[in-house]
Formats: sequence, C-alpha cells, structure tokens
Amino acid sequence: MKLPKDPRTFANGQFAEGLPHACHSSEQYGSSSPYARCRGEPIFWWFDTEENPISSSFADTTFTDPALIRNFCIIAHIDHGKSTLADRMLQLTGVIDDRSMRAQYLDRMDIERERGITIKAQNVRLPWKMGEQEHVLHLIDTPGHVDFTYEVSRALEACEGAVLLVDAAQGIEAQTLANLYLALEKDLTIIPVLNKIDLPAADPDRYAAEIAHIIGCEADDVLRVSGKTGAGVKELLDEVVKLVPAPVGDADGPARAMIFDSVYDAYRGVVTYVRVVDGRITPREKVTMMSTGSTHELVEVGIVSPDPKPTQGLGVGEVGYLITGVKDVRQSKVGDTVTSARKGATEPLTGYREPRPMVYSGLYPVDGSDYPVLRDALEKLQLNDAALTYEPETSVALGFGFRCGFLGLLHMEITRERLEREFDLDLISTSPNVVYRVEMDDGAEHIVTNPSYWPEGKARDVFEPMVKCTIISPSEFIGSIMELCQSRRGELGGMDYLSETRVELRYTIPMAEIIFDFFDILKSRTRGYASLDYEEIGEQAADLVKVDILLQGEAVDAFSAIVHRAAAGAYGNKMTTRLKDLIPRQQYEIPIQAAIGAKIIARENIRAIRKDVLAKCYGGDISRKRKLLEKQKAGKKRMKTIGRVDVPQEAFVAALSTDSSADSKKK
Repeated sequence: MKLPKDPRTFANGQFAEGLPHACHSSEQYGSSSPYARCRGEPIFWWFDTEENPISSSFADTTFTDPALIRNFCIIAHIDHGKSTLADRMLQLTGVIDDRSMRAQYLDRMDIERERGITIKAQNVRLPWKMGEQEHVLHLIDTPGHVDFTYEVSRALEACEGAVLLVDAAQGIEAQTLANLYLALEKDLTIIPVLNKIDLPAADPDRYAAEIAHIIGCEADDVLRVSGKTGAGVKELLDEVVKLVPAPVGDADGPARAMIFDSVYDAYRGVVTYVRVVDGRITPREKVTMMSTGSTHELVEVGIVSPDPKPTQGLGVGEVGYLITGVKDVRQSKVGDTVTSARKGATEPLTGYREPRPMVYSGLYPVDGSDYPVLRDALEKLQLNDAALTYEPETSVALGFGFRCGFLGLLHMEITRERLEREFDLDLISTSPNVVYRVEMDDGAEHIVTNPSYWPEGKARDVFEPMVKCTIISPSEFIGSIMELCQSRRGELGGMDYLSETRVELRYTIPMAEIIFDFFDILKSRTRGYASLDYEEIGEQAADLVKVDILLQGEAVDAFSAIVHRAAAGAYGNKMTTRLKDLIPRQQYEIPIQAAIGAKIIARENIRAIRKDVLAKCYGGDISRKRKLLEKQKAGKKRMKTIGRVDVPQEAFVAALSTDSSADSKKK
C-alpha cells in the first residue's frame, strides 16, 4: 500500500499496521518522517475515531472565550479516589491515549504514588464537547491531607466549582467536611458525587442521604460514579458544564493572575502555576510578583494538557504555567498575585498568607560527617517545598543538625522519608514540639521552638497554640473518644449525628497534645474507623513548665521538655525509668532526676557495679579486710565528685527518637 507523507492524512478511523521496516522507511520517507521511528517491528498510529478520540485543537488554543471555560477541583478525604477519577477524566476527554495511561497519572512524585496520596496540587486542561458546543475544563486535583489544607484553599481560589467526592463504602470523613466548608466559604458551586459504587461493600443510598443532609440537597441530586470502571464519569463532566459558572474578569484591564502552586524543575528553574483573573499574560513580557515586588521576564507561558505545552499566552479565566528562569521557589509564593511590570494592577488578589510551620523537630545525621550532605539536601528540598523551614542547631548529645519547621506530622514524616530516600541519609529526628510564646515578669517576650531556648527567670504567662479538632466516628465509640480527648485537656465544642450510626465530635485541644501519638491512639480505640481533621484557632494561656533531666546533678539539654504542670510528674517518671534502663552502670551510683527549676519531681538510681576487693583475702585478720573496704569506699566517693557520666549515642537515639524512627531502626 502507498503511504502518505503524514499519517494524519489517513481516512477517519483508519490506522496503519505492519509499516515497512526501518531500513526501508528512512530511505523511502526520510529520517525525519514519522514512519522512520519504526525499528523493524510493526507500529500503530491512533486516529480520531469515536472509540479513541485524540485531544481537540480547541483546548490547545488559549485566549478562549471565558463563557466556554469551566474551572473546577475535586475535594475529598485521603483515599476516596480523587486521583483515580481524574485518570478516567483524562482518558474520557482524550488527552491521554490508553498506551500512555498509568494509575494516578497526575501524582508525579514516587512517594505520592507509593503511599497513594496527593501531596502537590496538580492541574490539567481538558477539552469537552457537550452537544455541538466545545468547552474547556480546567481540573485541579487537590491534596486530601490536613497538613496541606493551605494548598487546597489556594486551589479552591482558582475555581468556580468543586466536585465533592465521597467513598460509597465509607461515607463522609472529617477531611471531606473541612474542605467542603472551605469551598462553601469561597461560594463555590458544589457537585456532590459518590465514588466507588462498584465495590461490593458500597451503600450509595445510605451515604447519598448523609450528603444530602449535610449540604441541603436532595438524595437524587447526588451523582454516582466509579473512578475505576469509568461508570457515570461522562454524566459528571456534563454536570460540571451545566452547573459550574463561567469565570468572570476584565479582559481589557491590567493583568492579574493568582499563583496556586509552584514546583522546581532541575533544568528550567521554577515552574509557576497560575489562574488568570483579569487581562492577559504573554511570553517575553515583564511581570511583577506583588508580595515580593520582584520583576521577571516570562521565558515561557503554557498550559498543562496533561503535559506542558507552550502557548501564545493566557487570557481571563485560564489556568496554565509561567517559567521565568528563577531558581528559588520562594520567589513565586503560593497565593501571590502576578501582574504586568508596565501599567500593572495596584491591588493584589485577596487571600495570600505565608505558610507558617506548626510543628518543629530536630533532624540530625547519625554519622556526623553527613552534616554537609544534610544541609545541601534540605536546600534542594526547600526549592520544591516553600513551607519547609530550617536553621542550624547544635546538641551536646547529637552533634550538629537542623531545627526544621513543618506544617504537620505527615509533612514531617514525608520530608524525613524524602531526605533518607533521595539523598541516602540516615537520620535521627527528635520528638516534635510546637511554638510557645513566653511573657516574662519584666515584660520581655520570647518565642520558644525548642525546650533548650526556654528563658531563665520567672515567666508571667505562657501561651500555647490551640486547634479545633473534628472527629467523625461510628457512634458506638463516643465514650472512648471523649475519654481520650479529656485526658489530652480537650474541651467539647459540640456533637452532631450525621446519621443514626455516625457522629461528628468537635473539640478544642492544645496542639502539643495531638502532634505526637493522638491519631494512633484514636485509630486503635475506634478500630480504625475514626477520621480526624484539625485547624489552628489561635493561642491560649496555659500552666506550662520546663522539665529538665539531671544526670548526677547536671542538666542534659537533649532530654528537656515543655509539658503541662499536671503531666510533669508522668513525663519525669517516664524519662528517668527509660534512662535507667539505657545508661550503662558505672563504678559508683548515678542519680537520674527530673526537675522543674530547683524542685526535684522524680528520681531513679543506677546502682553501682561492685568490685569484690576481698577476693584475694583467704581468711586472715578482719582489720585487713576492713582496710581494703574503706579504701574502696573512699575511691568511689572521689570518683563520684570528679566523674562524668557518658551517655552512649544509642541511649540518646532510643530516648529521643520519635516512635516511627525507633521502629524503623528495629527493623
């Protein structure tokens, strides 16, 4: 058969099979020909058929009429199938063919794919034809975990509608509610959807009624889809076009675009994802970041569909990326406004705030010589994660390391895992703690991120961060959840039954009480059925004290902790008992004490090793034996006054490491 110059000239729906081998094709059609890629085996070309649509050129052309654009995001709890549903949308709209498809297509990081969670918000531009009219859909796939709520709120700012996705086998969870309230605050159109209807355990009627009760719609309005099989996804996309309002903006005004994400690319520098609100943005023009005032030239402007494609620019309501050649992700801050350097906007878009660390922890290399490697690794990680903060820190016990600030415990765990995996480091992480504000009697104010920074002298007031916790659980576990929250100084704020069998509890709890093991205990008490969400609600004065651990009268900085006065005794007993088992015995007795200031609240003794000095005396005068015993007693007394207790590295690691790191060491 005679082959045309370009495979696209085949009749609609036709494909070429068994093309000539490479030895013929390069001579016959030229090395640049699309056929010349063949390497001696048959190749297939995909064409525009109804079964296998290829992406429409309409979606690849920017400056689209805003009336034909729909910006929406998917909000859900972890593991309710956001990324799988996004995969089906990519396939159905034809931007990815079946060959290129892989599960969780939008989750690019290895750790995201491995844990099955979304960490970075992703976006993609999709073509969709409803009736005879072409539309452009911008889908933003958001993280579901509480630590990344700020990323979710920025993504919501870039949308006019949200698909509220709920697992048909599990129902509404705490994080779903939190993100739903965020979306309602922003006045987004909510499209309720039940996912995973193909599961044997699915109970769509029950959970549709639950969703209807919460958002005030009819149970029949809740769409039912399966991200796995693709059932109902076409109807969902039609519903998005019908219900989500088109973006509104001033096309002739000064350019204003909101940054909702930025990532670092090793070759191209920072790639900034934006949603254009007013005006237009074109390549080679100079733009200003309004929060920092820095000016950059746009090297490239493009769209993601689902891979980056350069375009002539972006217009009102469009979502795309900008590349300026900047090498530091902190130059393009999430939530900031981008405007033209010439005749730019004077008012930024609302809602920008700096991401603020909520949890601090020390990271130390097990091998001290890895310190420079850890420093470089943190620098590289910060290029991609603007919320991560760190500063050098020295510990008498653990040597040189860094005090790192994180958004929450998952953020801390993922950062540590990425450091160990991507940079081949072996790390010790100290127990996480929160930020305290201490007001002294003389009026001075101190911000404390580490117990060793606790100020000397009398503190007038100590303030600790508080969080509002939302717990959703089967109603049979109410008693044990209340008992747990009260033991952590929690105050009940309210309780609502979502259905006959599921209840929502709202508590105000000090953040220090939930950052360590609260979630693990909650899960074990509810057999894994409870879900937790928390948000910071300011600070509150509390009776907090610093507990020092003394070894032979000397405080060891690494073991100090800031705890509530009522829990100080328990912490002191726990640490003294643990250290008694970990520190090797010496020739003399070692007291281990826990103290608040000068007051001792707990004590354990490590008993001395006794050398038998009478072993060589076979009988004889008792005074000879007494003389040897007196000499030994005097020697031990002298050792006790001048001797230092050396705590082995393993003891520090075991006493200080968080449970997860200690467990990984055991393995």
